[in-house]
Amino acid sequence: MEFSTACPRSKPPPPPGFAPPPSEDEECGNGMELNFIESAKESLEEVGKVKTAFESKALVLQRIQLMDALRKKVKQNDGCTRLIMETMKDIIKLNWEVFQAHQQARVIRENLNDIRRKRYFLKQAEEEKVLQIFTRKRKKKEVARMKMTEKLKLLHRNAQHERKVIMLIQNILQNIIVGCRINWAEDPSLKAIILQLEKEISIQNLL
Repeated sequence: MEFSTACPRSKPPPPPGFAPPPSEDEECGNGMELNFIESAKESLEEVGKVKTAFESKALVLQRIQLMDALRKKVKQNDGCTRLIMETMKDIIKLNWEVFQAHQQARVIRENLNDIRRKRYFLKQAEEEKVLQIFTRKRKKKEVARMKMTEKLKLLHRNAQHERKVIMLIQNILQNIIVGCRINWAEDPSLKAIILQLEKEISIQNLL
């Protein structure tokens, strides 16, 4: 029987930066670890629930024991019992006063909310009223400005019309004087009229 002396062929190393895939043993180990963590979480939750339930039951038991002890103590009808009864009456009275205080506080809160709502609505109404007054004043100013503009335009048109009429009358007078072939330069009154007409015509042309 012959044995081979050749060395077994080794696997080539993985390239740098390349993580080899996990083996079956590693995958199995990871799965067991995850299962253990989940089981531990569930166990902690169960322990928390049991602890809460135990504390609640212990509190109920303590209350029952306290009430039973108070009941037995009341039956004895001694000085301590009277003190307990007075204390319980004081507690009941204080509880009633606390209840009434809560009721009064609730009424005060409701009244305060009503006041805030009324203030809000009043503020809105005030703002709307101020806006209406402002709008009304602005409209009045706009109407007054438009009326003034129309009045100025009318006055300007009337002035233009009167100026044209005056110029027409002046031209007619000049034509009459020239047409009559009167030597107005020798007549001081006519000369003054002609010069005044020319002066007014020059002024109107400048306007």
